[in-house]
Amino acid sequence: MYAYNSQPQRKEEAYLYVVPQRQQQRYVHPAQRRTVQKVKKKKINPIIYLLRLAIVLSLFSVYSYFVFPKCFNDLVQNVFFPSKVKINTQMSKGMAFKKMSDLGGADLYSMANPITNYLSNDFFLNRMLLTPTKQKIHSEITTMYHTTEMKALKLQLQNLMKQYPTIHPAVYVWEYENGKYLDINGNEQFSAASIIKLPVLVRLFKSIEANQTTIYDEMVLTEYYKAPGSGNLQYMKTGGKYSLDALAKTMIQDSDNSSTNMIMSKLGGMDDINIGLRDWGISKTYVRTWLPDMSGTNKTTANDLAKILYNLDNPGFLNINSREYIIDYMSHVKNNKLIAAGLGEGALFVHKTGDIGKMLGDAGIVYAPNGKKYIIVILANRPYNAPQGKDFIVKASNLIYKSIVG
Repeated sequence: MYAYNSQPQRKEEAYLYVVPQRQQQRYVHPAQRRTVQKVKKKKINPIIYLLRLAIVLSLFSVYSYFVFPKCFNDLVQNVFFPSKVKINTQMSKGMAFKKMSDLGGADLYSMANPITNYLSNDFFLNRMLLTPTKQKIHSEITTMYHTTEMKALKLQLQNLMKQYPTIHPAVYVWEYENGKYLDINGNEQFSAASIIKLPVLVRLFKSIEANQTTIYDEMVLTEYYKAPGSGNLQYMKTGGKYSLDALAKTMIQDSDNSSTNMIMSKLGGMDDINIGLRDWGISKTYVRTWLPDMSGTNKTTANDLAKILYNLDNPGFLNINSREYIIDYMSHVKNNKLIAAGLGEGALFVHKTGDIGKMLGDAGIVYAPNGKKYIIVILANRPYNAPQGKDFIVKASNLIYKSIVG
């Protein structure tokens, strides 16, 4: 009984698994065609079109004529094209120190250059990032007081200038006793040549007074510091050690370029010199090139040099030790063929000369035998190495000496 019922059960199970399921067929309807309706463009009124075009062109013209030049001169050019920026205390048509009432009297130069007041390294890849245009008035610096202009002497010098039409000079004279002065192109920038070594020297002693270095510190001469042009340090054997005293002496007396580069490097580079000048209120004198600067990119003015010379006697600016060192160096300058050649017998001249071929200059303090004392700066642009430059300076010096000393 049990065996009989088991076999049909197995056949039924096999039948159920073998029978395939029926597949249903699909009927796909063809896609319906779509029709695209063309949208008709609205016609623009030509009067409205011309009016819109006129408005756009007017706004573009106003921007191009007024806004873009101002932004380019004051911001873009100052950052990306520093070599083309004119260095002056007014900064691009009066931007520096210009106040705006709607900004609460804000300094626009500080807004455009927010790090000017505390930046210590304004050179990068031998390019000046910020131009030394902002004049900072230092409490230690004093300015010469001016009384009356020496008009008769000025007329004599102007007549002398007519005899040298190829010479373009700057002459500044200030007399200690009465504050009389003479100024011919005193604020005009000239290539500084080796006269730039005067502010480098002063900056060195300001650093010594701040205990950043000493006059006895030594530096090793390497090929990196050796510079062609004036001076004999370039011919010395590398590896030699020189004190800052020896370097400063040869920098001023022999106008040595290699020692100047060593001192600037010791102080922190060209940027340190520029920071010091701005801090002293010297706004148109700056260093942009290691010496020798034959292209004349280092700049100065007769008035700036006179201000530095005047403050050599200022006890609030330099202490007595610094002053004695500086006067000693400048009293033994070997080049006495410029202003010194026009002075009377017995006169002492404390000075620094400069010559790069196209510019010849001399700046210093004259101590006359009768007690008269005056500052004199003469800078002369000339045809390259033209002897007329030297002749003009000697004759101008002689006229000034006779007028003041007698």
